[in-house]
Amino acid sequence: MGKVLMHFAVSVDGFVAGPGHDMSFMAKATVRDGLHSEYIESTGAILAGRDGFDSAIGDSRPYGGAWQGPIFVLTHHPEDARPTEDITFLSGPVDEALRIALDAAGGKNVEVFSPTICAQLLRLGLIDEIDLHIVPVLLGDGIRLYDALGGQPLHLLRDGDTPTRTVDLRYRPIRATVGDERHGDE
Repeated sequence: MGKVLMHFAVSVDGFVAGPGHDMSFMAKATVRDGLHSEYIESTGAILAGRDGFDSAIGDSRPYGGAWQGPIFVLTHHPEDARPTEDITFLSGPVDEALRIALDAAGGKNVEVFSPTICAQLLRLGLIDEIDLHIVPVLLGDGIRLYDALGGQPLHLLRDGDTPTRTVDLRYRPIRATVGDERHGDE
């Protein structure tokens, strides 16, 4: 059986999207060769949230259209969702939506593209792996990776010999001069 992945590109300050689910921060990001292919081949279904679907996904397909498969959008109001080919709107408990996605995945992984749904699945112990791709940008506002107001810390273990070791990142800010509209083209 496939894994349930909490899978996001995330800004250094912890946002998976800008305000209104804006993903333009990804325009200048690069990934290692073969990364997208790995996910395209291992993913059997995607579980998304309604806000992200309405704002960002819509008629687009993950990985620039290279991945084709079932997408399930969990919503409290499926009756007012815009019908879209190959998108199934679900309403009900999050664990039931996940079960439907796992069945459709045919033994491959289910990627969860909603931080809100991920938080619910984490509380239920239903996330198998958290895959994060840190984008070298500070957004300052937007959709957080993980919001659990008043919640307890959720400690994680890394793969490898030192599962509690911190991850060290070192970046340099790109300094824009007054009147310079490039802001990061260097």
